[in-house]
Amino acid sequence: MSDVRHVLVLPDRDTAEELAEALSARFGVSEEPQLVRDALAGEDDAEDAQWLVVLVDADEALDPAELDEFAAEFEGWREDP
Repeated sequence: MSDVRHVLVLPDRDTAEELAEALSARFGVSEEPQLVRDALAGEDDAEDAQWLVVLVDADEALDPAELDEFAAEFEGWREDP
C-alpha cells in the first residue's frame, strides 16, 4: 500500500509556514511537512505564487475533510488527489 499524500494550498509562504507549525499541535503530525512554492501559470512575479504544504499520511490517519477545514482557517484549501 502506498502512502497517502495531502496537498494543502496556501496564499503565501508565511501562512504556509504557520499552518505547517500548527499541524503538529492540531493533528499530532510528527513528520515535517514539505513546503513548495507553486508559481501560478504565466506569472513570473514571486508575489503571484501559492505555497503548498505536502503531508505524507503513511497510516491514513488524517481525515481529508478535517484537513480542508483546517486549511480554510488559513485562507487555503486541500487539493483533491
